[in-house]
This record gives sequence, structure tokens and C-alpha cells, in this order.
Amino acid sequence: MNLVKSLALVFALMAASISFSFAQAPNSTQQSDSVITATVKVKGITCSSDLKTIATNVEKLKGVKSCKPGKTGPTSTFEIRYTSSLVSEKEIYAAIEETGGCKNPADRPYKVKK
Repeated sequence: MNLVKSLALVFALMAASISFSFAQAPNSTQQSDSVITATVKVKGITCSSDLKTIATNVEKLKGVKSCKPGKTGPTSTFEIRYTSSLVSEKEIYAAIEETGGCKNPADRPYKVKK
């Protein structure tokens, strides 16, 4: 009878440790960061070189996955995918507006349309 109780105790402890390890697994995977896709409208773009320069500057930011420019026009759009815990919209907007113009790199002609 002691042997049966011992085996039952061992089995119960094993079952408890297995369920405990499964209970811990979701916590380690729940800490994933959310990736956001935002469409940003920008005024002041006059040529395709402007689009490429802005996209390159935005992609340099830590947390930006991609920056795909649209067509050149009075208001151009960029589709930006980024990790919200690593970079903010405000930082992305600043990178766009701080990009120098292609005709005069000292100018800051680009404005985010909010």
C-alpha cells in the first residue's frame, strides 16, 4: 500500500510540474511588439529623388521595417511599417521634415500633412 501511495505522489508531482511548465510558455511569447502600418502624406515633394531620399532617411530609424513611397504630386504618400515600441510617429514625422531638399540640401521643404 505504501508503494501505491508513493507512486501516486510521484505521478501527482510530475503532472503538476508539467502543467506548470505549460502555464509559463504563453508569457514568453506574449511580449511581441506590434508592427503598425501607417500612411503618411507629405507636401513639398517635387521629384522622384525627393521620394527616395525621404524613404531612405525614414528607413534608417531603429524600428522602421519599410518605407514605400507613392507617386510624386502636390501631396505624396508613404506607406511606413514600424514597430511602435521602438519608434514613434513623432520621430518618423521629424525624420521626414528634417530631410534636406534635393535642390538645396540646407532647405527643409517637406511637411507632413496631419
